[in-house]
Amino acid sequence: AAGRGVGRWGRARTENWVDSRTIYVGHREPPPGAEAYILQRHPDNRIVSSKYTFWNFIPKNLFEQFRRIANFYFLIIFLVQLIIDTPTSPVTSGLPLFFVITVTAIKQGYEDWLRHKADNAMNQCPVHFIQHGKLVRKQSRRLRVGDIVMVKEDETFPCDLIFLSSSRADGTCHVTTASLDGESSHKTHYAVQDTKGFHTEEDIDGLHATIECEQPQPDLYKPLGSENLLLRGATLKNTEKIFGVAVYTGMETKMALNYQSKSQKRSAVEKSMNVFLIVYLCILVSKALINTVLKYVWQSEPFRDEPWYNQKTESERQRNLFLRAFTDFLAFMVLFNYIIPVSMYVTVEMQKFLGSYFITWDEEMFDEDSGEGPLVNTSDLNEELGQVEYVFTDKTGTLTENNMEFKECCIEGHVYVPHAVCNGQVLPGASGIDMIDSSPGAGEREELFFRALCLCHTIQVKDDDDVDGPRKSPDSGKSCVYISSSPDEVALVEGVQRCMGFKAIGDLFFRFELLEILSFDSVRRRMSVIVKSATGEIYLFCKGADSSIFPRVIEGKVDQIRARVERNAVEGLRTLCVAYKRLVPEEYESVCALLQAAKVALQDRERKLAEAYEHIEKDLILLGATAVEDRLQEKAADTIEALQKAGIKVWVLTGDKMETAAATCYACRLFRRSTQLLELTTKRIEEQSLHDVLFELSKTGVLCSAPRPLSADMQDYGLIIDGAALSLIMKPREDGSCGNYRELFLEICRNCSAVLCCRMAPLQKAQIVKLIKLSKEHPITLAIGDGANDVSMILEAHVGIGVIGKEGRQAARNSDYAVPKFKHLKKMLLVHGHLYYIRISELVQYFFYKNVCFIFPQFLYQFFCGFSQQTLYDTAYLTLYNISFTSLPILLYSLMEQHVSIDTLRRDPSLYRYIAKNALLRWRVFVYWTFLGVFDALVFFFGAYFMFENTTVTSNGQIFGNWTFGTLVFTVMVFTVTLKLALDTHYWTWINHFVIWGSLLFYVVFSLLWGGIIWPFLSYQRMYYVFIQLLSSGPAWLVIVLLITVSLLPDVLKKVVCRQLWPSATERVSSPRGPWQRLCARTHIVCS
Repeated sequence: AAGRGVGRWGRARTENWVDSRTIYVGHREPPPGAEAYILQRHPDNRIVSSKYTFWNFIPKNLFEQFRRIANFYFLIIFLVQLIIDTPTSPVTSGLPLFFVITVTAIKQGYEDWLRHKADNAMNQCPVHFIQHGKLVRKQSRRLRVGDIVMVKEDETFPCDLIFLSSSRADGTCHVTTASLDGESSHKTHYAVQDTKGFHTEEDIDGLHATIECEQPQPDLYKPLGSENLLLRGATLKNTEKIFGVAVYTGMETKMALNYQSKSQKRSAVEKSMNVFLIVYLCILVSKALINTVLKYVWQSEPFRDEPWYNQKTESERQRNLFLRAFTDFLAFMVLFNYIIPVSMYVTVEMQKFLGSYFITWDEEMFDEDSGEGPLVNTSDLNEELGQVEYVFTDKTGTLTENNMEFKECCIEGHVYVPHAVCNGQVLPGASGIDMIDSSPGAGEREELFFRALCLCHTIQVKDDDDVDGPRKSPDSGKSCVYISSSPDEVALVEGVQRCMGFKAIGDLFFRFELLEILSFDSVRRRMSVIVKSATGEIYLFCKGADSSIFPRVIEGKVDQIRARVERNAVEGLRTLCVAYKRLVPEEYESVCALLQAAKVALQDRERKLAEAYEHIEKDLILLGATAVEDRLQEKAADTIEALQKAGIKVWVLTGDKMETAAATCYACRLFRRSTQLLELTTKRIEEQSLHDVLFELSKTGVLCSAPRPLSADMQDYGLIIDGAALSLIMKPREDGSCGNYRELFLEICRNCSAVLCCRMAPLQKAQIVKLIKLSKEHPITLAIGDGANDVSMILEAHVGIGVIGKEGRQAARNSDYAVPKFKHLKKMLLVHGHLYYIRISELVQYFFYKNVCFIFPQFLYQFFCGFSQQTLYDTAYLTLYNISFTSLPILLYSLMEQHVSIDTLRRDPSLYRYIAKNALLRWRVFVYWTFLGVFDALVFFFGAYFMFENTTVTSNGQIFGNWTFGTLVFTVMVFTVTLKLALDTHYWTWINHFVIWGSLLFYVVFSLLWGGIIWPFLSYQRMYYVFIQLLSSGPAWLVIVLLITVSLLPDVLKKVVCRQLWPSATERVSSPRGPWQRLCARTHIVCS
């Protein structure tokens, strides 16, 4: 009988599905006479979130790293240096490339090892199986579809299970799904009717049953037999043990299907670097091509190609012309290769790695209560924190503390406020309730109202001294805790108990028999109970959203209560209305028959139940309304307000109900008093077609599409959409297209100041983020959440932030950054993000600038050396220019610079707008830096050239040679680019002074030693005495000072003029005090 029952149940659920799976409980053989059964293969129960294995790490990681244009380019240059005879050594390219590849591989390998470690901990968890009537303990990864599992209280379900039986007599169990949908409240699940009497291992082992169910799908809110299905990741509560059969395992569980695969994230700055790299590659190729062509033009004269002192060999004369030209082209490429230094990528990696410690060291982002500080899981995205345009946030546990507090109730128009409840705690020696107006009480109605609150709920009571945060009854010495699927219900029952002395159970004066529960659902938005008093009277008590109660009321002070409800809703309180009606015995019997018929229906059971509830819950008498506050996290509202002032759009994505989420949005000031809400919900789509609703909303949105400042007296719009409506928008249309609906939806969203997405499955959260991320503006997105249900959107967004909360650490583990509280997001974006972006933007532009200064004189020199690929600088200078002479000052700048103070950034969030859209790496700024580098290079080269032409520059009348000329150009260049950075520095510390002046001193000392000592390990020493001879010349000193001044003057003048005529936002708010600070302020890197 049991087998047939379960079989019927399975088929009833899946008769419309073609693609289904058949499961034999306990791996029993199919019964004789059963239909032909094809054995289906199912995955084991292993969860895999790692990216690499031991065998594929090296090839896969190398492939990913060499997909980077820079790494691939340096590999090619290194190979060219190995193959042909080039002016420079292969070591100059090979060593830095090897260093970058190795450091990156170690970092990524360590991160993946942590993921392997977490996977192994999960896959090796012990699970209790039923085998041959006995309990067997095995590792979770060995579990297979069809295995019967026993789960004990407070254990997590190891896979998706069909609930067979429970230790509770009524065949129910309570679970929390915080890691799945973010709701930490308790939910009630029901065992399959035919198996709920199987309580022992022997009974369960004797079960012959077949389950037919649909193939795995990620939707959490439409699972097969949702009341019978226990999902992986949920936790068993307030139930000693349950038995269940595995239907979906491993990567087919709903939890795993809602995981987004972890992909490599790249910042906007890195993408800009790659684009600039391509531009400089084109410049490099052009230089090499021009020099190659001009070399052969110049050598077309025989006496130039083969002078008498440098005759060619016979083999050289017979060598193919095109091969010679190609070899020369490659040699020029290597000679000018330093225009794109690998050291820039090393410096960027070091800047990101070291810079990330400023977040972890920030004491203001440390939470004293939890003892947690911020975490940085990847340092690749530091600067992306300064470019965020959209923030997608979870609600429960992220914006709120998920801690409800009873605030007031309104009975018959009279308002009552508990005067003794403070933050959910009863003040010593105080109990009772205050009426805030002086009207007389409502008598019987008041008593009925509080009785309704005590009875109309699904709370379970647990006596346990070990429960966290026990609630002590005023009249009882033992601890008890209320467990419910809704934290609102707990707040209401506790509030009434504290204020009036009513208890949920064991009341000494009134006892009621619970006859029926009409459960809450998101369509009806209400719940009811039918109870019988000790005197035999039968009542129906109903509570729910005002929109679902008021239309069903025929009596009561509707207008007064509605006014109070609307006022509370505006204040962000969660409101519920309470009503009742008396049932005569005959009426109750007809209600019973109607409910029973709907409950046992195998076809359209949900629809028939809904119709029965609709018929029963009418002609009610309104009693009053309640107001409960879901306490926001500290400074959550201030943080959202600051983000909006910074030009960031904030969206709330939650699995919670619409009314609850909307109330929170009002409380945290995402929606304002003046906000007009646009609804795109299932209820509205049922009344109108999706196309009509979207078209109507888009017409409304046009009215507010013009940009305007955010202010209270301007009409702004907020959009509310639910998961089912989003599914319809994302679903491809019959003609195969889905673009139109998506574009309409995006247009509506753009015109709204805030968006609330409710009843979202985890994968739908990721879909929303991806939809915005791939829209035509390509905005930078950030997702923040605290539960495993937020992991998908955290991985999908450009930047993912996990809140180290009460719902486990999965979000924090899978995120790029983790913070203890939502309020810390403000400083992370508006201060750290802003400064990171400013610093790395200058680093990138400065590196390209100083290498244009470095290589362009080398290009000009070829016109004066017969295009012979002769280097202008000594090999030591070529190698050390980017490694030693100019690298440390820019690294320290990119770690320490503050163009405005931290207090100013915190006080004025609007400054964040001025660096949005990658403002400091736009083409205009890039071209300016490039031309500045070209100008300075022309000054270095031709200034030195004209000074030396036809002039004796030493006391003994000697003319300087080519190495002296190159050293003079190099000296001017090192001093110019270093002083340029000093002029750009706003925030001076002793470290900056030490590094900047120390670098210049190091260059001078190194040059004196390199040319002043005979080094035994060098076969020849072309720089011997060169630098000392240069410094012994008075004209050389004059030229060095003059050329440095001429090089820096245009940039200084441009900055002074820009600051006076077109000051940037940061320049307007900054107020330098001393003369040196004023000089520095004039050299800000951006002009408005």
